[in-house]
Amino acid sequence: MKVVVIIPTYNEIESLKPIVGRVRAAVPEADVLVVDDNSPDGTGDLADELASADSHVLVLHRAGKEGLGKAYIAAFSWATDKEYTHVVQMDADGSHRPEQLPLLLERAAMSDRPDLVIGSRYVRGGELEGWPKSREILSRAGNFYIKAWLGLPASDVTAGFRVYRVAFLRRLDLSSVESAGYFFQTDMTDKVHQLGGSIVEMPISFAQREAGESKLSAGIFTESLKRTTSMGAKRRGRQLAGLARRAADKLRGK
Repeated sequence: MKVVVIIPTYNEIESLKPIVGRVRAAVPEADVLVVDDNSPDGTGDLADELASADSHVLVLHRAGKEGLGKAYIAAFSWATDKEYTHVVQMDADGSHRPEQLPLLLERAAMSDRPDLVIGSRYVRGGELEGWPKSREILSRAGNFYIKAWLGLPASDVTAGFRVYRVAFLRRLDLSSVESAGYFFQTDMTDKVHQLGGSIVEMPISFAQREAGESKLSAGIFTESLKRTTSMGAKRRGRQLAGLARRAADKLRGK
């Protein structure tokens, strides 16, 4: 396996150096790509310093903040032009434990060659640490709704700790992924599933961020549910139209 770990950043100057160090210790053979959206707190400059001291650390500077999804798409496009076999996506804030990354990569390397491995909070063995119960209930309910409405084979559709097989990413039309915010995770899971990709989940421990300020809000959850409802409704409409056409064809055949 040739792996690159993608870490998008915006104002993560407190957490970047520790998280990059932990990734390098956990998977020393992997590269780390920091994707910085022109952070005003100097995160991009710090990333350049880390890269100058370690040839396994790379930096992709973007002109400004366009959202998590756009940062990942830029990084995926970059990675598919290289010789990597797998790309990892993870947060810079410490909520994803780099020490669990070897288990995800081990699963990704198994003979069934899954196209997407999701580090899941909501399968047996997965856990949340430090979350208030209200937030956990909201997250679980949202994931249940997304899974049921879109028919996705995953319990943690919104999870951000993932391993993609690069050969499968090359099959995707990355330019068609329009999601800029946190709906990106759902959008990508759906696209992998719709294209016939295999998706598996591995349990992880997900913690509260260790530094900086959370960028999540109630509005983000609301927007995700709206997008899910709209996507699912259009899909159900197409399915019903197809059933109606088939029924009409049978009647004409008689």
